[in-house]
Amino acid sequence: MLLVTGATGFLGAQLVIQLLQTENKVRCIKRSTSSIPQKLNALNHKIEWLNADCLDICDLETAFIGITKVYHCAAMVSLNAANKAKMVRNNVESTANIVDLCLANGVQKLIHVSSIAALGKSKNGELITENHYWDAFDINNGYAISKYLSEMEVWRGIEEGLNAVIVNPSVILGVDARPQGTQSIFNTVKYKLKFYTAGGSGFVNVYDVARCMIFLGNSQITAQRYIISAQNYSYKQLVQEISSAFGISAPTKLATPFTLGIAWRLGKIKSWFTNGEAKITKDMATFASTLEAYDNQKIKKIIDFDFIPINQTIIEVAKSLTK
Repeated sequence: MLLVTGATGFLGAQLVIQLLQTENKVRCIKRSTSSIPQKLNALNHKIEWLNADCLDICDLETAFIGITKVYHCAAMVSLNAANKAKMVRNNVESTANIVDLCLANGVQKLIHVSSIAALGKSKNGELITENHYWDAFDINNGYAISKYLSEMEVWRGIEEGLNAVIVNPSVILGVDARPQGTQSIFNTVKYKLKFYTAGGSGFVNVYDVARCMIFLGNSQITAQRYIISAQNYSYKQLVQEISSAFGISAPTKLATPFTLGIAWRLGKIKSWFTNGEAKITKDMATFASTLEAYDNQKIKKIIDFDFIPINQTIIEVAKSLTK
């Protein structure tokens, strides 16, 4: 049987849907406080749900009984520095537990979801590849550090004999993304965003990420990692196309790094007085101003398919948010 962690999440749910096109049964881990996504309700007769905390190895031991393959999607995501210690602990320790139980139970393969955040930075504008490794603990945000260290746990498992593959998705878009996730980009633009930023990144449809994971899970490939990204977009181009999909005017003012620096500092001061979370954090401001581009040729060489164009994904998401 297959095991999926993080099955109630955006990517995890899409992965389960695709797995059940060929599998009779899938076991899924969720927290006791997590709700099952509506789109999985019709498949519940084929899903064995288990309440378990990935930080509790005793919980996980039961989940691993009879498991042959694991898709590890569960992770905490935050660009708030206040969550850094908790996020690093959660993501690294949970991955270590998954790796240890894969080894102890003779699991045939682990497919681990990392992120482009765990890759090194480019030099002179070159495309970032899977061979870009970083040693920038002093400048990378907590999420990047947590995903990098989680990858190190997977590589440890590989050294100990585990068959495993790591995927590094770029920014994942798609219908049904959570409001606090990438859907927030669309919602912000929809309600008349006035500024765009100078940065850019890679983007990919959630359907394609799940499809690549299943291919890699069914292959004989091991001890490799793959960037899963469809296209590189500047944030200006992204918000222009989102605006067009909503039929509204695109923002025309550039938010410079200096402007964003003032914004996150003011937000931090405000949070001190309100005891709330700042809407713009230092990591968010840095991310918004950083221009990075990613090379997807490694995955395309082994999977003969075309990524869903990002402009098509943008139109589909915008349509779903205007119903």
